[in-house]
Parts: sequence; C-alpha cells; structure tokens
Amino acid sequence: MIIHFLHFLSSVFGMKIPTAFSYSSTRMLLASLTSLVFTIVLGPWFIRKLYEMKIGHTVRVEDCPALFGKYTKKRDIPSMGGLLIITAIVISALFWIDFQSPFSWILVIATLWFGALGFLDDYLKLKAKTHKGLTAKKKLFFQVLFSLLLCGYLFSPIDENVTFAKERVEEVAKNLTAKEYATHYYIPFFKKPVVVYGTLGIIVFAMMTVLVITGSANAVNLADGLDGLATGCLLFSTAVLTIIAFLSNHLDLCRYLNILYIEGSGEIGVFLCIVMGASVGFLWYNAYPAQVFMGDTGSLALGGILGCAAVLLRREFLYAIVAGVFVAEALSVLLQVASFRYRKGKRIFLCAPLHHHFEYKGLPETKIVIRFWMVSLLLALLGLVSLRFQ
Repeated sequence: MIIHFLHFLSSVFGMKIPTAFSYSSTRMLLASLTSLVFTIVLGPWFIRKLYEMKIGHTVRVEDCPALFGKYTKKRDIPSMGGLLIITAIVISALFWIDFQSPFSWILVIATLWFGALGFLDDYLKLKAKTHKGLTAKKKLFFQVLFSLLLCGYLFSPIDENVTFAKERVEEVAKNLTAKEYATHYYIPFFKKPVVVYGTLGIIVFAMMTVLVITGSANAVNLADGLDGLATGCLLFSTAVLTIIAFLSNHLDLCRYLNILYIEGSGEIGVFLCIVMGASVGFLWYNAYPAQVFMGDTGSLALGGILGCAAVLLRREFLYAIVAGVFVAEALSVLLQVASFRYRKGKRIFLCAPLHHHFEYKGLPETKIVIRFWMVSLLLALLGLVSLRFQ
C-alpha cells in the first residue's frame, strides 16, 4: 500500500519517491518490524479475548495416555492464536508488499486459504469440545486443490511468453518462461538443474508441488505440540528461504553464486520477513510456559506459506533439508502408523510425533524444544552452505 501510494504521489504531484523504498531490502526490514510490533502490542488483548471466548486447547490422549496428566494442565490455554499471526501478516503485507507482483498475490492467497482451512478445523474442534475437527480427507483435499491451482497458474497460456527467471548456462544467461521455470529442479550441492520436459514435466511438477505444500503444512501442524517448538524451528527455515529470495532477486549475486535469477523474488523475501516478524512476536507469548497456542489456524497457514515459497523459489529439495525437523516429525507419524497397522500393533516410537517420544523418555519440555531449535539452526546453516558448492 505504501509503495503504491508513493507511486501515486509521484505520478500526480511529481514528488520524488525516497530511494530507500525502491529497494526490497528496505521493505523487508520495515515489514518484519511492522508485523513484530503489531503482534507483540496486540498480543495481550488478543489472548484476553480468546480466554473470554473460552477457546481452549484440545487434548488428544489416545496415542499417548501417559502424557494425559501433563496436557490436561494446558487444556485452558487458548488456542487459535494463529488468528493473531495471520492478522499481523495480512496487515503488514498491505503496507509493504508490491501487489503488482504475482508472487505477492500467490502468497497472500496461500495465507488466507490455509488459514481459513485451519480456522474451520479449530472451530469444529471447539464446537465439539474434542480433538476431532475436519476429517483428514477434507483437509487434504483443499490443500491439494490449492497446489493444483498454483500449478495451473504457472502452466496457463497467459504466461507462455513471460520471462520468470534467468539461468546461467555455460556463462550465458538463458531466459526461462513460466513453464520452463516450473520444470527445472535445483538440487543442493549440484551445479546443473534437473530438467523434466513435456507432459511428464507437468505431471512431475504437479506431484512435487502437492507434496511440498501439503507436506509442509501438515508437518508444521504435527510439530506444534510443545511450547514454542514449531514457531522457533519455523524461524530458521523461513530465514533461509528469505535469504535465497533476496539473493535470487539480484542478477550479479546470482552470477557469483551460480544460482537461478528469479525476477521479482524480492517480494517473496518481503513476505517471508513479515512471516518472521509475526512468528517472533507470537513466540513472545508461545514460549514456555505458553500463554497461547497457534492451533491449526496458524500451523497450517505458516506451513503452507513456506511450502509455497519453496516452490516459487524452485528450492523444494533445499527446503526439505532446512525443514528437516518438520520432515522428521511427519515421518515419525507415518512410520508409527505403518508399523502399527502392518506389524500387528507394534510401535517404532514410544509415542508420535517425535517430540512426544522424547517426552515419554523423560526429557523436560524445554530441553526438547531447545535441542530441536539447535538442530534446525544446524540444518539451516547446511542449507546456506550448499549454495557455495553449486
């Protein structure tokens, strides 16, 4: 909004736009600060309203009955704190992102889409006063639908001749259309991309997009089980994608690092900075002992945003590395379910997701959270190091 308002003043009154606002780096800093301040300032009022509405945290005990006593203490802590995060993100986005960029619209729509899906799930849980909200099939359907709509946009005839990116091929910059941009896969530590052509390329891209976006949304949701765990780990993953978005927006840096140049990816960086600011502000109240939980409203929205950003930046494989904690949480659930079903009730972990396994072993909640944060930091650094080996 601010950038468009300045352009309006420039065109009507001939006013000179401050040079700083023309740089995405400036807006990244101001955007993160806006969402951070907004979340911290409005946090107490928002939490108080949730208490008044008696939006408590639902407790699931079927899989881990030994932890029931501990989690009944958290029953009255309000959930649906993701509404605070989403509100901060949307308001900050209205101020600082450039809506002339398709990336801005995609990420805003992703935020509202996954946030609404999570809100409906939380609302149904609240109404039923159990952990049962939307069925897994319904949630998966809407997540897949968004992913396929994104694929349809990138492969639409409208964008056939639009240059989305530039790729360095034997010291020559090659322009990539939307379709070419979508069918190039960049694997960490490897210089040349893997390219899938033709109809197979469309199918592979659709499958990859669905896997990354739905997987990310649900993995973050599964990791949101301890005070500050998902929020803290998410910050490191978001920081890496933000850095990549910033680098990908500068042709000289892309040439130096031999990475893909993506026109307008600075807007992805601005939006991710907004997410980081809102997440840090929310962590102020979500860290141990938590005053509020984000619920599915926040976890599905944040996971969906990161998965969508990874696809737009063409860094799906790198994201799998930097979001390794979320991947491990999701895999622990899948392996546990498969083992229980096909090994006649035998379990691999004492409890799933993975963080509950360590709780079962007697580790304090704060120690588990901090160690998971440390692992996330190491994976984030590994992801950044991979850029220098391409």
